[in-house]
Amino acid sequence: MPALPTLRQLGYLVALSEHLNFRIAAEAQLVTQSTLSAGIKELETLLGAQLVERDKRNVRLTTVGEDVVARARELLAAATDLAEAARAATRPLSGSLRLGVIPTIAPYLLPGVLPALRRAHGELKLYLREDLTRRLLERLRAGRLDVALIALPFDTGDLYVRELFEDEFSFVAREADPAVRSKNVALRTIDTGEMLLLEEGHCLRDHAIAACGPRRTRLESRVEATSLPTLIQMVEGGLGVTLLPGIALAAGILKGTRLVARPLLPPGPSRTLALVARRTSPRRRDADLLAGFFLEQHRRPGRPGASTLLRAGPSLRTPPSGRPPR
Repeated sequence: MPALPTLRQLGYLVALSEHLNFRIAAEAQLVTQSTLSAGIKELETLLGAQLVERDKRNVRLTTVGEDVVARARELLAAATDLAEAARAATRPLSGSLRLGVIPTIAPYLLPGVLPALRRAHGELKLYLREDLTRRLLERLRAGRLDVALIALPFDTGDLYVRELFEDEFSFVAREADPAVRSKNVALRTIDTGEMLLLEEGHCLRDHAIAACGPRRTRLESRVEATSLPTLIQMVEGGLGVTLLPGIALAAGILKGTRLVARPLLPPGPSRTLALVARRTSPRRRDADLLAGFFLEQHRRPGRPGASTLLRAGPSLRTPPSGRPPR
C-alpha cells in the first residue's frame, strides 16, 4: 500500500484553507507555525502536487489544493464520526455535542428547554452555534456540527431529518391597524405591499414569501430587517406589517410594544421545526433523543402559545428523493 496522508496533515490543510494565514491556522490547530508549514509541505511531497501558493503577502490554494481540501473535509468528518460512535455507543446524550440553531428559533425555544436538558443529562456538554440555515448545513456536512435545529421547508439533501412540530405564523400590526380588529385575519386580505421581511438568507423570509402565494412578487422590494427584534421595531415605527412564528410570540417578543398579533384563518401558513444530522453520524441517535426531549417540553401542560404538534410516529425518515416528509 502506498504511503497515505495522515489526518493531522489533512487537518492542517483544511485549517489553512479556512484562514489563508499560516499563523492563524497554526493557532487554530494548537501547533507552531513551523509545524503546520512542515506538515503541509510533507503532504505536498506525499501527493506529488503543489497544494498552496505562497508569497510574502498572500496565501491561496491551487486548483488541486481546493479539490484535496474538499475530500479532506469528508475524511475528517468520517474519522470524527468513527471516534464519536465508539464513545456514544454506551452513553447517549453525554460528552460534547455541537448544536447549530437558526436565529429565528434559538432565542425563543432554547431558553425554555436547555435548563431542563441540563438537569436531565448532566454529562452532556452542549456547544451552540447560531447561524443561517445554509451555513449550518455546510458545517454539519463538514463535521463541524453534530446536529442542527432548523425550519422546513428547506432543501436538506441526503441529511437525516427528524421533524418536531408545526410553528404557525400570525399576523402582526399596530393596534390602530383595521386588520387586527377581527379575531382572525384572512391572508388574502393582507396588503403584501406593506409586508416587512427579514433580509436575504433567512429561511423565515422564504416561508413568509411562499405564504403569500401568487402575490409574493410584491414582497421583493420591501424594507428588510436583520433580526426579528429589528422587524418588530420597524412595524412599531409604522413601516408596515409582518408575519411572526408562534414560538416567538409565545416567548413574549411583543411584550412592551403596542403591537397586536392575530391568528390567520385556516389553512394558515406555518413552518416545521426539525433536527437534522448526517446519516452516517453516530450522533444521529442523539438527534432522535433530543427530538423526543424537545417534543416533551413542547407538550408540557399550560405551555402558553404552543404550536400545533405533528401527528407523527417516534421516527421520521427522509424519503428516497432526499426531501423531508411534510
